[in-house]
Amino acid sequence: MFLHRIHLDPRCREARRDLSDPYQLHSTLCRAYSTPDSKCPEGEFLWRHEPETNSDGCPRILVQSRTMPDWTGIGVKGWLATADPAIDLRERLKLDLLKAGKRFRFRLRANPCVSRNGKRQGLLQLEEQEAWLKRKGEMHGFSLPQLASFDFSESTQERVDVRVSQEQMLGGKQHSGNGIRLFSVLYDGTLTVTEPDNFRGALQAGIGHGKVMGLGLLSVVPIG
Repeated sequence: MFLHRIHLDPRCREARRDLSDPYQLHSTLCRAYSTPDSKCPEGEFLWRHEPETNSDGCPRILVQSRTMPDWTGIGVKGWLATADPAIDLRERLKLDLLKAGKRFRFRLRANPCVSRNGKRQGLLQLEEQEAWLKRKGEMHGFSLPQLASFDFSESTQERVDVRVSQEQMLGGKQHSGNGIRLFSVLYDGTLTVTEPDNFRGALQAGIGHGKVMGLGLLSVVPIG
């Protein structure tokens, strides 16, 4: 797995279009992983539009892929402002030696939701969003620290210590013209690996729905 940090030039019309439409941005990124006469392999990459910019104010995009991209394949002059050297995550994170108990700082932009009456509905309450991530952690081999509570009310629900921000609806259009709208939040916090194999799978495949909309990428930095 390779991690890439790139910055788009907002002076480029195509870059501005992509930044305003997550589905279109995904489609543009696909061109770096395929040739004009072939489709981008399914699950080839995950990406996330970061809150930060570089010193010139260029929006930052984080891309994690199975193979190395060819950014010239984007084919738009001025679209890419800068691209940092790729990071080999398997080597950097020592994934082959990963053991239970290893701690990481993490970031995840995701679509916390549940299915009700056959329809997917976003979870809008903070406690629901925290509980959703806790459940995903149990599925994907990691745990979250419990939030210290000084509230002695009747509520006995255990909450996790995670920062939730940037609640927003993401919108875009598929090539068919059908609109896509997903509720998303940004999670930041720390986690502890409980099942290394499941955790490695989550790093590679992502978490939750909406991956073509820039959701699901679990990025981590070792603690200690």
